Amino acid sequence: MKPSLFKSALPHFIAVLFFTVISFAYFYPVLEGRKINAHDTKVYEGSSKEISDYRDKYGREPLWTNSMFGGMPAYTISVLYPGNLFKHLDDFLKLYKTPVAALFLSMLGFYIMLLFFRVNPWLAMAGAIAYGFSSYLFVSLSAGHNTKAYAMAWMAPVIGSVVYSFRKNILAGAALFALFLSLQIMANHVQITYYTGLIVLVFGIFELIHSIKSKVIPSFLKPLGVLVVAALIAFSVNFASLYSTWEYSKESTRGKSELSKAEGTNEKGLDKEYITQWSYGIGESLTFLIPNLKGGASAPFDNNSETLKVLRKNNMGQAQGQLYRYWGKQPSTSGPVYFGAVVLFLFVLGLLVIKGREKWWILTAALLSLLLSWGKNFMPLTSLFIDFFPGYDKFRAVSMTLVMAGVLVPLLGVLALRELSEGTIDRNKAAKSVLTAALITGGLAFIFFLMPGLAGSFLRPDEQSFPDSLAWIKDAMVADRKAMLRTDALRSFVFISGGAALIWFSLKGKIKPAYALLGLVVLFLVDQIPVDARYLGSSNFQTKRAAASSFAPSAADKEILSDEGEFRVLNLTVSVFNDASTSYYHQSIGGYSGAKMKRYQELIETGLTDDINSLISSLRTSTTMEEAAGVMQNLGILNMLNTRYIILDPGSAPLYNRYASGNVWLVNGITLVENADAELQAVRTINPKEVAVADRRFAEMIPVAATAASPGDTIYLTSYEPNLLIYRAELTSERVAIFSEIYYKYGWKAFIDDIPADHFRANYVLRGMTLPAGSHTITFRFEPESYKIGNKVSLAGSILLLAFLVLAAIPLFKQRRTDA
Repeated sequence: MKPSLFKSALPHFIAVLFFTVISFAYFYPVLEGRKINAHDTKVYEGSSKEISDYRDKYGREPLWTNSMFGGMPAYTISVLYPGNLFKHLDDFLKLYKTPVAALFLSMLGFYIMLLFFRVNPWLAMAGAIAYGFSSYLFVSLSAGHNTKAYAMAWMAPVIGSVVYSFRKNILAGAALFALFLSLQIMANHVQITYYTGLIVLVFGIFELIHSIKSKVIPSFLKPLGVLVVAALIAFSVNFASLYSTWEYSKESTRGKSELSKAEGTNEKGLDKEYITQWSYGIGESLTFLIPNLKGGASAPFDNNSETLKVLRKNNMGQAQGQLYRYWGKQPSTSGPVYFGAVVLFLFVLGLLVIKGREKWWILTAALLSLLLSWGKNFMPLTSLFIDFFPGYDKFRAVSMTLVMAGVLVPLLGVLALRELSEGTIDRNKAAKSVLTAALITGGLAFIFFLMPGLAGSFLRPDEQSFPDSLAWIKDAMVADRKAMLRTDALRSFVFISGGAALIWFSLKGKIKPAYALLGLVVLFLVDQIPVDARYLGSSNFQTKRAAASSFAPSAADKEILSDEGEFRVLNLTVSVFNDASTSYYHQSIGGYSGAKMKRYQELIETGLTDDINSLISSLRTSTTMEEAAGVMQNLGILNMLNTRYIILDPGSAPLYNRYASGNVWLVNGITLVENADAELQAVRTINPKEVAVADRRFAEMIPVAATAASPGDTIYLTSYEPNLLIYRAELTSERVAIFSEIYYKYGWKAFIDDIPADHFRANYVLRGMTLPAGSHTITFRFEPESYKIGNKVSLAGSILLLAFLVLAAIPLFKQRRTDA
């Protein structure tokens, strides 16, 4: 007779309770109402402010925002999809809120995966802690990469459910796979989902090889077919978001450019140089074992460092913020990938004690993760994936592939402990394997403790070029970095020795297995938590008041806000195209987004940056505000983007640009050009108030001859919402109007007096329309069909997934009742 349902479920209740307690214990500042002071969190707050304000006011989605880069779809910022019914489950699972929920779900997801691998619940709990406290989660949260953190949390159960479907229960495994994959896609980090798919692909290849060798191909095809259906259901649940985002991707920096490209560059996707900019160094991979091997994070040396002491001694203390502890090959980093010394020891132990295809598919996928993370440091493989693996060229920061190893390394380690606990391995052989694994990992750590110079020069290339007169700075930095490496190498050696001793004494019968497991849990926590706290600890939290003050309006903001018109703002006190704080209150010509519209990015690179630099240069030589304002007259791109205010000092009044073209204007002529290159070139030289330029493909929407301006012709904006713009025109003859709004063909619909009308792209990024004579109301509405159709499909997919889960659960309940 099977144990009662309560008795069977008790360990799982304990696991959930323990994960809850430990998550809140680590992030205890949230209990005081504090929030993480993270860059990307503030970016989100700034970029989503107009969207959330509209949602709160009208109870529906705007789907478009004008707060960044002149205007862009809101899909990659903040959009709710009512057709996705499982979003309610996602909200419930995130009840603890970020960051607590991210840590809780990471442990819970890994725990669920280990149960799929037939791991004892108590051992699964220990493994979940080891995974949950790996450094990359905390590094991601410290940067505000919350969507990445949640997508990572669902990696483990997605993988586990696939394995469960092949090895144990096809229907139940596939149903849970559909559920967990739905939740991961919902996290809205496609890159992590892609890497999860690579792990599943490696597993599938090994299963196929096994089925061919064993001549049981049908046993492979059956679960494969059901899992494909399950994946389709998961994608259908999220179809609204996927369809809208895919549609936008064609027009974003991930899409194909219409400009002629230099030979050897990608026609679509991201450039290889951009993709591989953040490549993990080959030697840097030893941070898995020694977190400070390359100095840790790109943060200044602390107050007790030798570097700061010599800087102060030489009256150069102000240079502290220009010298960083990190000296690896990446441009910068928020922290290293550290699996935990004991975890890495267990992984090596797993390689020694686990036999069969389970070990090999895990090892293969982990090695693939490692090799891909090297990026430009291992270009043959990287180029192969960029050129031939669909979608791989859409992602940057190849170092992120290490999330694959982040799941697989502790998985194999826990499976090693399972093998030892089940007694399927001879104890003496197991003990020898423990000593061997300890010698490999602990010995390597101790060698670096004794000979830190094996790590390299301890200097970045730019630091090596310091003149001889600054050799004392180099010597101090090298001393500090060596000390950090040696300290972490020694601590890793100690923890590995402790872990190996616990397992060895357990195998020899000197201590009970339960005590050994408890000891390992303590080692996991004592090892990993202090490292995690280096990158996300209590000092990274701020009070609600401090968080709110981040967006307190400056004197410049207040003056601009007193202007009730619609216009754009250029903020020269921040990084224009890498900061979204301006977007909190204003419609900015800049912002922060990894997926801005491609044409706008091309305008930035080819003309807008030149205008800004010309403005800055002119302002430096201006002696009066009147003279400063006058320099704007010839900056056509800034003017056509209706840049009315320029913030030069947050504490002072902004510079008013009287030459800004306005929300809409009538031009006297329009030049048709043959292609995007000609259009972009022309827009840099025209006077946008007088003449417009358009691609010849829009010729049918443009009159053959322009009409002369009439003093009585007027057009102006009468009503503004991010997704609804209404204008009034009084015209004596047919005219061409240019609207200072970003052109986007997937969803913007134009109407003249409520009758559908055509509009075209003008001046490379703006909208144009030919208007008839007379008094007219012109309306632009953003009503993308992808959103409407997508929500219908998502609703159907949600119902299908619910039915699939019920269908899979019925046999299990029947079996339970029969066994009882």
